[in-house]
Amino acid sequence: MSSIPKIVILGAGYGGILTAQRLQKALNYNEADVTLVNRHEYHYFTTHLHMPAAGTDSIEHTRVSISKLIDEFKIDLVKSSVQEIRTQQKKVILEDGTLSYDYLVIALGGEPETFGIPGLDKYALTIRSINSVRLIREHIEYQFAKYKNENNAQEHINFVVGGAGFSGIEFVAELADRIPALCKEYDVDPSMVNIYNVEAAPTALPGFAPELVEHAMTVLTKKGVTFKFGVAIKECLPGGVILATGEEIKASTIVWTGGIRGNRLIEAAGFEAMRGRVKVDEYLRAPGHENIFIIGDGSLMINPEGRPYPPTAQIAMQQGECCAHNLVAAIRSQQPKKFAFSNKGTVASLGKGQGIAVVGDKTYKGWTAAQLKKVVDMRYLLIIGGIPLVLKKGRFL
Repeated sequence: MSSIPKIVILGAGYGGILTAQRLQKALNYNEADVTLVNRHEYHYFTTHLHMPAAGTDSIEHTRVSISKLIDEFKIDLVKSSVQEIRTQQKKVILEDGTLSYDYLVIALGGEPETFGIPGLDKYALTIRSINSVRLIREHIEYQFAKYKNENNAQEHINFVVGGAGFSGIEFVAELADRIPALCKEYDVDPSMVNIYNVEAAPTALPGFAPELVEHAMTVLTKKGVTFKFGVAIKECLPGGVILATGEEIKASTIVWTGGIRGNRLIEAAGFEAMRGRVKVDEYLRAPGHENIFIIGDGSLMINPEGRPYPPTAQIAMQQGECCAHNLVAAIRSQQPKKFAFSNKGTVASLGKGQGIAVVGDKTYKGWTAAQLKKVVDMRYLLIIGGIPLVLKKGRFL
């Protein structure tokens, strides 16, 4: 029986792919067997999905084959869906088999959090995967076609986006940019199209200074977005939404971006979780399990101010690097290192040529922030795939 420890990584998102890449660099030959499990053969950039969802960019710019990111002589890639995690048996049940592990990394990503709002899970679309993005894009185009073929029924060109965080704001910005081209293609009067962004909180884009948020709202209002702040969606229907105020917005397209929870498999495995997120220790380990690490959307870490870190790509990447270091330390009986988040800055796109950004103690808006967004995207491509990936997938214009 092999004495080589088995490491299983579940999920090839930002955290999972960085963990795998750092392990293949750090581990010596035959020091560990590493298996990366992912339901697709590609890794995709969740922070970029709002663009192909709206139809302003190609899906191919949003994904890359995992085989181009890892050394398959060092990392065994298994394409499968995880069905169950059995911590007592140290096994992971897949749709087509079983994997045993000595060390487990849970990097399964998140799921839409509907907060129990009736109808959201059934009637709303979500920006969470390549397939969901493809569906949204085709659905939007179909609504324009139906508008012209069904006596100009207004609900077909009314769009409701629930949530005004990063995903919601970036999506409405891209959608607003796409509307003129769609109107021209389908011979629709642009003044008839309505984009509603509904947010239960009193404002948008938490974490940004008020003046930057105000700038964002001004830019997007000029693009045709109508904001409804401080009002929650009470119910989602096949043909629209009902707000907490009682107002009904008729719309054939509802896109929900109002929250993310951890993967339900985490709770099903018996971990103590809040909305699917586990409060991991300072080394990224699950409580009571020194051999199980949870990173990305499934992990809950508290910042120095006493609030949870938001589940961003930036923190998932840094967790992946730290997780790999601590796995190697565990195998070599060395001291693990504590996770310390280093904020590289925050950037939100507001559509073509527009954005807002905070880097250190400096703020940026407009064209400069839009260029910073591209720099952030290309930096990630450089980290995971080097210059060839930047040249292939990067957006320079």
